[in-house]
Amino acid sequence: MPPRKKRVLVVDDEPQVRETIGEALSLEGYEVTEASNGAEALALLRTVQPDVIVLDLWMPIMDGWEFRKAQVQSHPGIPLVVLSALDLSHERLAELRAEALVGKPFDLDELYESVAKAVGSSD
Repeated sequence: MPPRKKRVLVVDDEPQVRETIGEALSLEGYEVTEASNGAEALALLRTVQPDVIVLDLWMPIMDGWEFRKAQVQSHPGIPLVVLSALDLSHERLAELRAEALVGKPFDLDELYESVAKAVGSSD
């Protein structure tokens, strides 16, 4: 029996960004689930157990900061890769308990590397 594909939850309010990341990570062998905001992502966590979350911070309805706070309480231990146009300090990343920050516009190689490293930390 082949090993289970690693699962990635991509949370971003921009459909084109979600689609690009989803396709790219699928081609790398990941099983990808997408959400357009934090509230939708929290609802998905009831049925999807991702190995890593790729999270935009600035979204309507529930932003990435609110999502991460709620997610850590309800589903702790899931590594996080932050996707943001903001240049966050190490303190802010530590506050989010993020494994990595991938800047927008993002470089696919940097995204692949960050996700692979984060997934490795969840093994």
